[in-house]
Amino acid sequence: MRPSLSNAPPTPTAMPKTTEAPKDLPERVIKKYPNRRLYDTHTSSYITLAEIKQLVMDHKVFAVVDAKTAEDLTRSILLQIILEEEAGGSPMFTAPVLANIIRFYGHSMQGFMGGIMEKNMQTLMEMPVPIAPGVMGTNVFQQMQEQMQKQTEQFLGTFGIKR
Repeated sequence: MRPSLSNAPPTPTAMPKTTEAPKDLPERVIKKYPNRRLYDTHTSSYITLAEIKQLVMDHKVFAVVDAKTAEDLTRSILLQIILEEEAGGSPMFTAPVLANIIRFYGHSMQGFMGGIMEKNMQTLMEMPVPIAPGVMGTNVFQQMQEQMQKQTEQFLGTFGIKR
């Protein structure tokens, strides 16, 4: 089935030379078309979720938008990548962790939890990484997880919430 012309990505010759992303979007915009295809306006080519994952791994700033409505779909695409990674063999999140995250939706703590999780992730990202695998021992991630759990429990305790 051939896509209609209205859903086709713009060709480089059809784009005006002054094409810029809207001010609230990064320079690299990926358009998602109704046929589920993702079009990278930076490279003028279709890309896959694996390539978007690589953009994330390379710390590239981008936005995924609906080609028709310009609705920001970035979070949705990132969640889709996480879902595929979780289904791929060695999940990062256990069922109890996911259940606890779900429980915070609609809870008065919902607004705080995003910030807490973001800060904890930033702390993990800023930690020095050993040069060789195993230098810090095999329990380093378990120790980090236990420390984060303690911090979360202490924080929740200040609001009278027990796990």
